[in-house]
Amino acid sequence: MASLRFGQGVRHFSSSVMRSQLIKPPVQVYGIEGRYASALYSAASKKKALAAVEKDLTSLTKTLSADIKLKDFLYDPTQKVQDKKALLQVVSERGKFSEMTKNLFETMAENGRLNKLGAVSGSFNTIMAAERGIVSCTVTVAKTLDASTQKELTSILDGFLKKGETLDLTMKVDPSLIGGMRVDFADKSVDMAMSSTLGKYTNIISQAL
Repeated sequence: MASLRFGQGVRHFSSSVMRSQLIKPPVQVYGIEGRYASALYSAASKKKALAAVEKDLTSLTKTLSADIKLKDFLYDPTQKVQDKKALLQVVSERGKFSEMTKNLFETMAENGRLNKLGAVSGSFNTIMAAERGIVSCTVTVAKTLDASTQKELTSILDGFLKKGETLDLTMKVDPSLIGGMRVDFADKSVDMAMSSTLGKYTNIISQAL
């Protein structure tokens, strides 16, 4: 049933009915939000409307952040779908959103997925960053790295990039990692944290007892 709803959603974004004709995004994004964002990217690519859709979603994200009542209403599963669609129509008209973006809203409303609007926007931003050759990477460490170590790490990560790509690095600190680090790219993750290793050994020991 879930795959059927997604197939219906894709048809709202694209004149093509066959999934095989979808244009794949430059980076894979996951989850329900990833599937919507990928379908939106495909449809917008065909219509040469990527920039317009990106602008629409950025505007919507700012609106939802500033208007908590609007966000709560759209995310509330007890509210009527038709009322949500009518409100989004008003928002779309005020923002002069593209038809592609309006189709996204309508499909998500019909499928009861408006609570994923922010996540879809985030996934679409990830795709668009990759479209421009920007590779987002988040490195989580147990304690803050000194400037020299961070520079060395950045140099190592740059070595994984393809020609024409640019690294967008975000550093985070999580003491619970104990040691090591976790490196998360948009489409892959490498966990080198000591806590992760200890967890694996703990599971092995527990199963042996």
